[in-house]
Amino acid sequence: MTVARTAAEAGMSVGLVQHYFTAKDEMLLATFTRVNERFTSRVDELVHRGEAEGCTIAEMLRQALTELMPLDDARRAELLVRRAFADTAAHNACLAAVQRETLVGIRSRVAQAIRNGTVCGEVGQGVDAAGQALQIVAFAEGLALHTHIDPDGTPDRAVLAALDDHLSRVFTGTCRHAQLG
Repeated sequence: MTVARTAAEAGMSVGLVQHYFTAKDEMLLATFTRVNERFTSRVDELVHRGEAEGCTIAEMLRQALTELMPLDDARRAELLVRRAFADTAAHNACLAAVQRETLVGIRSRVAQAIRNGTVCGEVGQGVDAAGQALQIVAFAEGLALHTHIDPDGTPDRAVLAALDDHLSRVFTGTCRHAQLG
């Protein structure tokens, strides 16, 4: 990604792009921030809808995690932005801090879902929410990467089945609220 290539893709002058972004890293950070905002907005909407429909925490978490996976054109484009950002962040401390903060936020939300699952009975007592969140997020990101690298060898159906299998190892119970309803 370069300023010149971005300007060409957008059909505008390099000077106009540089008016808003003085460096490629600024442009990448703005794009990464926008992708994260869209992801967060979609996840929030899924959670609100899931709560309204009485979905289990495991179901809502599955839906949220699939937003990280390149299962359609929009999410494929977002994955490319995240990968480009990660490549640049490997050599830029400021961008690495943003990337780390984003990852910690995602793991924190997954850990909260696990803790909520413990309260309602979907997750067994004594489960290490932070440790399981690390594993779940890493697994989901690994599935996303495999789907990106080898889309023909990782059909959507298989990716979702693998995610379901992984989540079922943590979400082993039934929500008490669902039993009452």
